[in-house]
This record gives sequence, C-alpha cells and structure tokens, in this order.
Amino acid sequence: MQINVTRNGSVLALALEGRLDALTSPELENTLKKSLEGIDSLVLDFSKLDYVSSAGLRTLLSAHKRMSAQGSMKMTNVNEGVMEIFKMTGFADILLIE
Repeated sequence: MQINVTRNGSVLALALEGRLDALTSPELENTLKKSLEGIDSLVLDFSKLDYVSSAGLRTLLSAHKRMSAQGSMKMTNVNEGVMEIFKMTGFADILLIE
C-alpha cells in the first residue's frame, strides 16, 4: 500500500492506494501516530484503495475514536467494493463517508 500525506494547517489528508490489510495496516497506524498531533480534521481519500480487511477496519476504527476526541474524520471517494465491506460490517453507520 502507498500512503500520500498532505498537511494543510490543522487538516491532514491521506490518499491510500492498494490494499489495507494485515500486512499494510501497521504502516497506516504508524503514519497516523506520527501525524495526528494538532490535527482537527482527518480526510482519507480511498479513490485508489482496492480492499479493506478486518485489520484495516480496526485501524480505521482506532483513528475514528482518536479523531472523535480531537476533531473529525471522513472518508472520500470510496469505491463500490470497499463501500460494500463498510455496509456489511456496520462501519457505514459509524464512519463519515462522502
């Protein structure tokens, strides 16, 4: 997975490319740990994300909990396959998806 990071003031945008699974979710966790200090808004661009596993869902839930305490988090450009995973797991009701 590739993660493109853009920070604009207190807004952090991460564009994810590839698969968010057991092998790649630690990379996203590390990026978030290093980057979320002082962030009010986290935007995750999923336009090039192909798949999310249960490990990826755990990472997203952890980020959602942290950002709920310090600001907001949203996902953009979620493709049909990933959206289906969010719907089946109930994450579509928890996460802000635009």
